[in-house]
Amino acid sequence: MHDPQPLAARVAPVLDEIAGGAFARRPFALALWDGSELPATERARGAAGQRASFAPCGASANGSPPRLRVRRPRALAQLLRGPDELGLARAWVRGDLDLDGDAEATLASCLRYQGVRLGAADRVRVLALARRLGLRARDLRLPPPPAVEARLRGRRHSLRRDRVAVRHHYDVPTRFYRLVLGPSFVYSCAYWADEHETLEQAQARKLDLVCRKLDLQPGERLLDVGCGWGALLLHAAAHYGVRAVGITLSASQAAEARRRAAEAGLGDRVEVRVADYRELADGPYDKLASIGMVEHVGVSLLGTYARQAARLLRPGGRILNHGIVRLAPRPRSDRSFIARYVFPDGELHPLSDVIVALERAGLEVRDVEALRDHYPLTLRAWSRNLARHRDEAIAHAGEERERVWRLYMAGSALAFARGEIGVFQTLAVRPGAPHGLPLVRDFGARAERAERAPALAA
Repeated sequence: MHDPQPLAARVAPVLDEIAGGAFARRPFALALWDGSELPATERARGAAGQRASFAPCGASANGSPPRLRVRRPRALAQLLRGPDELGLARAWVRGDLDLDGDAEATLASCLRYQGVRLGAADRVRVLALARRLGLRARDLRLPPPPAVEARLRGRRHSLRRDRVAVRHHYDVPTRFYRLVLGPSFVYSCAYWADEHETLEQAQARKLDLVCRKLDLQPGERLLDVGCGWGALLLHAAAHYGVRAVGITLSASQAAEARRRAAEAGLGDRVEVRVADYRELADGPYDKLASIGMVEHVGVSLLGTYARQAARLLRPGGRILNHGIVRLAPRPRSDRSFIARYVFPDGELHPLSDVIVALERAGLEVRDVEALRDHYPLTLRAWSRNLARHRDEAIAHAGEERERVWRLYMAGSALAFARGEIGVFQTLAVRPGAPHGLPLVRDFGARAERAERAPALAA
């Protein structure tokens, strides 16, 4: 006989019983596919320990708690057969799960569930519930993984596999990235004077900071390892008069960077190659920048990366390594959301490992600056861009890709805000000739950088 009760009334007792009652305490409402809803049982919290200006906005605009939507019955299949991070990520990317409200705040409130596991008895209860809801065996079969999930083969961090891994993330329609990143077209942490300025001002300030730390001079030869769509190359060539070479493994990035250089009239001073850093043999360069690339290197090749950088630099030359590091230990997992959908084969190193690798390669580390507080602001600006242009972003890159980015940016902003990961700029020199570093750690007056930023972003 058909049970006339709404789904919420039938689900609530089971949800409150399983996992030791962990799900009875909910900072979010739970909406089910028939339109019925279980209310939130406690108030959602933001990113703990952050100043108000750096914290996410919390609940929805009208003050109500966020709402997690279970849009299809097969979400129960995920709970039964693959209730780990990857399983839930697949349900999110497929659209079986959705969210109304601030994603970052909801993720912050759900951290308590990280260690929750369903025991055998819990699974029996969920299966019995599924049957009472009228679901058949075929309803509980897991569908194939979403199309945008990475499937890499071969030896990790081989030249071939690294190309595939990088292109999985970056060979997305250029228009999609332009919508998310904004006019600055910079895909790395900005450098904010305060949270009220524009993303373009903060990104221009970051590019100028890198150039000043490297002390770029007219006519010098600059190598940008992992040059993206060419923002640093164009900035350095236009404002510091260098001859800039950029490398990327993404053919679409290289094509766009070349187009932008030609459009800016810098085609004779900017060269972009599709190449791996291990393939370069045309040094020496006067200066070397690596912005957001070391995360792709891998633990096993960190020493190789540092030695190659040292070989490519002239004596007295400088390298600026800007990269994300892990501040809280966490074992690497191939079944994580980030590994399968965002940065396949990406690996975060402790800052100490990066410094040791540079020193063992014969480089002298001269300056280290932490930028962790700047990345939540950057990610939230990108998230706002995506929200403003969601329909257009889906039209260019597909709904699955848009959902990956929405979750990735919210989760990353939370991880930076909580101090689980950080980002550092590490400046090192190759001994053997004068390096020209000032006695006072200055790298140019901050007021001058701020004054120049709006013009540089235009």
